[in-house]
Amino acid sequence: MIPDPSPVAAPTTSEDSAPISRIVAEVAAAFPGERISLGEMAEAFGDRAFGLLLLLLLLPGLLPGMASVFGTPLLILGVQMGLGLRVPKLPGILARQTIKRADLLRLASASSKGLGRIERYVKPRPGFFTSPFGERIIGWLTAYVALMLILPGPGTNGPPAFGNIVMALGLIEHDSTVTMWGVVLTIAGCLFATVVLGVIGWLGLQALGWIF
Repeated sequence: MIPDPSPVAAPTTSEDSAPISRIVAEVAAAFPGERISLGEMAEAFGDRAFGLLLLLLLLPGLLPGMASVFGTPLLILGVQMGLGLRVPKLPGILARQTIKRADLLRLASASSKGLGRIERYVKPRPGFFTSPFGERIIGWLTAYVALMLILPGPGTNGPPAFGNIVMALGLIEHDSTVTMWGVVLTIAGCLFATVVLGVIGWLGLQALGWIF
């Protein structure tokens, strides 16, 4: 059941930045219901909404079989960022989609273990990737990652999703350096996924040739 869409103030923390586990805890605290809708998060977190939504949609990409479900909303957000929007504008059908609080907390705990070293270095650091143009690059890279998540392929979800999570973390924390690391990891992950999908496509065409 989707929680009552009454206005919810964005939670405050003792500092402006936080690791993934704490960011997700903020979201869970702001919405005490069993499920949290994407539209409510977009409204509550304002100019942080892009980074938060990207992060929350990407975390399932680290788990087998879950990534493709979140590929379409991720693609829409990436294109909107690439076009220069400052806050997300979700279509109604996506805004009403919900995520279980329990799943968010579980994913945050699992991902924080893998990203622990990176999270320790995150802090506000202005630079190229915190500029409007840098955020557009993040948007288009995110859109490409979304395509990798939507297309089926063995082992092609995790590497792009991991890099994009690092990008999203840097975006939320206004950390250009960590975002740059995320960009490098994302490009590497997307190249890997593209090669794997290309090989699968080529093998499929070869198989069709043998059959017919």
